[in-house]
Amino acid sequence: MKKINNNKGFKPLIAKHKKKTILFVILLLFYVFCLPKELFTKPTSTVITSKNNQLLGALIAEDGQWRFPKNDSVPQKFKTCLIQFEDEYFYKHPGFNPISILKALKQNIQAGSVKRGGSTITQQVIRLSRDNRNRTYFEKLKELILATRLEIRASKEEIIAFWSSNAPFGGNVVGLDAASWRYFNRKSTDLSWAESATLAVLPNAPNLIYPGKNQHKLLTKRNRLLKKLLVKKIIDSLTYELSILEELPQKAYPIPQIAPHLLQKINQTNKGRFVKTTINQKLQNQANEIVKNHYNVLSKNGVYNIAILVLDVKTRQVLAYVGNSPTDKKHQKDVDIIDKPRSTGSVLKPFLYAAMLDSGELLPNTLVADIPTHFGSYTPENFDKKYAGAVSAKMALSRSLNVPTVRMLQHFGLEKFHHYLQQLKLKDLRNNANYYGLTLALGGAESNLWDLCKSYASLASTVNHYNQNSSRYFTNEFLEPTFFADKTVDFGEKIPEKIIFDAASIYLTFESLKEVNRPNSEENWEFFDSSKQIAWKTGTSFGFRDAWAIGTTKDFVVGVWVGNADGEGRPGLVGVQTAAPILFDIFDKLPNSNWFEKPFDEMTEVAICAKSGYRATEICEEKKQEFIQNSGLKTAPCPYHILINVGNSENYQVNTSCENLSHIQQKSWFVLPPLMEYYYKENNPFYKPLPKFRNDCLGETKNTMKFIYPTEKSSIFLPKNFDGKKNELILKVAHSNKEAMLFWYVNSEFITSTKEIHNVAIKYKVGTYTISVTDNLGNEIQQEIIIKE
Repeated sequence: MKKINNNKGFKPLIAKHKKKTILFVILLLFYVFCLPKELFTKPTSTVITSKNNQLLGALIAEDGQWRFPKNDSVPQKFKTCLIQFEDEYFYKHPGFNPISILKALKQNIQAGSVKRGGSTITQQVIRLSRDNRNRTYFEKLKELILATRLEIRASKEEIIAFWSSNAPFGGNVVGLDAASWRYFNRKSTDLSWAESATLAVLPNAPNLIYPGKNQHKLLTKRNRLLKKLLVKKIIDSLTYELSILEELPQKAYPIPQIAPHLLQKINQTNKGRFVKTTINQKLQNQANEIVKNHYNVLSKNGVYNIAILVLDVKTRQVLAYVGNSPTDKKHQKDVDIIDKPRSTGSVLKPFLYAAMLDSGELLPNTLVADIPTHFGSYTPENFDKKYAGAVSAKMALSRSLNVPTVRMLQHFGLEKFHHYLQQLKLKDLRNNANYYGLTLALGGAESNLWDLCKSYASLASTVNHYNQNSSRYFTNEFLEPTFFADKTVDFGEKIPEKIIFDAASIYLTFESLKEVNRPNSEENWEFFDSSKQIAWKTGTSFGFRDAWAIGTTKDFVVGVWVGNADGEGRPGLVGVQTAAPILFDIFDKLPNSNWFEKPFDEMTEVAICAKSGYRATEICEEKKQEFIQNSGLKTAPCPYHILINVGNSENYQVNTSCENLSHIQQKSWFVLPPLMEYYYKENNPFYKPLPKFRNDCLGETKNTMKFIYPTEKSSIFLPKNFDGKKNELILKVAHSNKEAMLFWYVNSEFITSTKEIHNVAIKYKVGTYTISVTDNLGNEIQQEIIIKE
């Protein structure tokens, strides 16, 4: 076969028609690149939906139009109505319909003006992208060329989606999705045939016909389209009859605003986009209603702002986000409280408790001192201004006692605790430990609801993961939660070492928080089988400015803040009274959760002294077996039990100088230091002070005494009474022997003596004084005070 030489065939041909070839190439290139890469560039609304695609809210576009971002999914009902009304041969033509064009041309020539367009849906998309320029024949030609180019680049479904997202629907409503919500208050996939037909005919003349105007024309167009659907057997006669009975929309509905503060937050980074969130719409609506109900009550007391955050522990997704209450602009309703720094009150106390357990410096039932305490000029007080003498660390946390907490913090170390908090990545903890001082655990620091809920969720997740993954931890356990549905959190790799707190310390902390006294309506909760077990904590900032309640179960974390955005304090703005009821209302809407599993691999069963909560020694008379954290094996043994010799009656201490050896028995006795004992015995009627020696014994009772007030060198300001005179200063001392006689001296000058109740009132001028107290056995204690104006 003879080989054809293409070079000889084409080159002469191109050379012969050089100009035509160049023109053809230019036209071809023009055709290829004539269509803009982005057809529609106008600003769009920021739209957020729930996890199941329910609309949560939208912001109007920058140009004042309700124009939702392009939606590639067009409901079948609307698509059918649109094609039947606008372009029956849509799926058959290449972008234009010659027959329709000829008919329109003939009709327009006969009328002497443009009466009919003959445009296909594709051509309408081009016209919309070119801002509806004047309808001239030259413009029509351009649209035709661009339409054919669009047909090559995009599928028919994409073209339908372009039209549905950018067609005008009257007023400032653009696109099917916005129109569906504005006119029918539902998403487009839920529209009926009558509603779909209404929206299909609206863009045909949006300036003349829209809900509330020219209703008769709109109704005629809609019903004509429905009749066509019946004739073509797209709908049956019953559907048709019911459809034509449906009323037209009379006014535009407001766009739903179910999570307005989350919408604003997302708008900062995703402006003009469609964002699917992790929000549970049902729970969000319930949370909104709960906030509204509590706001109506709290606002009567001048408390106007509430915030709620709900997290899923397993996925670390945000399930509900209420940034503020439905108040007014005067009370800053638009402020998103969730990420704003506020005084923490007591909500950091569990982290101190967990840190001390984790470092092996505490056991849950270890007795800690609850006595008047002074650290220089700082004097912490419990909320009820009372003292228990000694309480278990577990009770100190569950009752949120300030004095034991500060003493624990001082013992544990301020820098050490501050380091633990830094590991939690609380972004508002910006200063060094000394800046906060010992108030760090009582509200001296600031944090926000987001970070606190994140931290509580991380603690819960640590215990869950440890038990689910063969006693392993995840490297990225303390990560940020997310409200983006397309984001999956990465917990990192499994490792055998703890990240911040070990699982046992967290579990024991939750066990304590489970015992926190609930609000009045929740009292006796433990007696009901259906009751939720919740580890929770409240907090109240100084001056009653912030009320907190944060709780966690195995599956969910709920955080609540109540107060005023401007920082104004109000009487009664207390965590347990204002925030806690909201917390439990939210938990009532959540599914029940099983309690945390005990992390046995991080725990050891040991004998614990029943009275002191320390590891039991041989002389502890009452012992019980408890599981403690492994690091707890480093804690000291019980220091409060001593062996004494008593007679048969056990009323006195004896020795061989006064009693036969056969009548002497050795007994273990629980003895607290005098200052702790002074308050402890008031609350524990079965506490037995150390018995004194019998009078006929050659021996002395070991007498101890200690100042109750002041407890150390301190500056004292004497307040004035209503007459303008200075009040007296009351000095107090506790003595282990209730029959001891105490002798009081001020600057070596004898003042008075006391017995049984050792309180002395003095009145001195400004200056420095040394207070000396001596008992009748020669024991002495001293304390220096400075009296100031």
